[in-house]
Amino acid sequence: MIKVAIDAMGGDFGPEPIIEGVVQALEEKKFYPILVGDKSEILSLLPQYYIDKVKIVDASDVISMSDQATNALKRKDSSIYKAVELVRNKEADAVVSAGHSGATMTLATLRIGRLPYISKPGLATLMPSITDTKTLVLDVGAVTDCTPQNLYEFGAMGEAYVQKILGVRSPRVGLLSNGSEESKGNALTKEAFGLLKGLKGFIGNVEGKDIFNGSVNVVVCDGFTGNILLKTSEGVVTTVFDLMKQYIRKSLPAKIGALMMRKKVFAHMKKQVDKDEYGGAPLLGVNGCAIISHGASNPKAIKNAIFQAIQYTESDVNSVIEELLANDK
Repeated sequence: MIKVAIDAMGGDFGPEPIIEGVVQALEEKKFYPILVGDKSEILSLLPQYYIDKVKIVDASDVISMSDQATNALKRKDSSIYKAVELVRNKEADAVVSAGHSGATMTLATLRIGRLPYISKPGLATLMPSITDTKTLVLDVGAVTDCTPQNLYEFGAMGEAYVQKILGVRSPRVGLLSNGSEESKGNALTKEAFGLLKGLKGFIGNVEGKDIFNGSVNVVVCDGFTGNILLKTSEGVVTTVFDLMKQYIRKSLPAKIGALMMRKKVFAHMKKQVDKDEYGGAPLLGVNGCAIISHGASNPKAIKNAIFQAIQYTESDVNSVIEELLANDK
């Protein structure tokens, strides 16, 4: 049975939504959760029926969102440190955390370690697309100052992930730029373009609109650009739904139409763009599985982050990444 270490204390709203998400996950799938955090607080929130279905690892410290990520290595009693150590020591197959993302990435990289041929892991996220298959974008925040080699590795990791997790047989990989022509881009993307040509699925430069139109499966960018892209996209989605609500309230025909479409159209749209459906972002390139969830994750998001960790562990994504990069050496 797959063992998932869960940082029970790191989210914005404390352990309650995290534990509720674990309970929801247990109701749907078989796995062994290891909850890391304040034992007495976890037990007070965990329904009696589930006490013998989980393991609790006591941790007396919590790294808050305002703490420096670089201090995470020194705080060995923190919930995220102990959760990552479980994966390092092979006591767990994966770690899920909605806590300090910088601390989680630092600990996962340095304590679990990197895969062979990976210089820096990349944080990946799925973006909505007009097709049935989402678009994977990386990096979205792990490496703000990238080298061309980093971008090449992101492309290889993204290609492997989309193949093994999303089931796309021949993924199309694009490099995010300010134009589709090979001559477009800055010094970083122009040099990375030459390296990415070595990937079987590389189709060249893509623009921001291509992330959503189904023309590409993997979009590669540096973490600074990717993080801005991610947060801008989330803001656009929220604004579009808020504007729709405003206009619907002002018009009786629109209200009637909205009621007719609510179950079919709006429900499908919301599911397509709802970040809670994905649960978290995998940190690709570590020698294990680390899923980083949003600090404001609700139980549904935690449940789906756990499912993502299970799926990742059951796949051979890391082996495919190693093989892809080894062949280029």
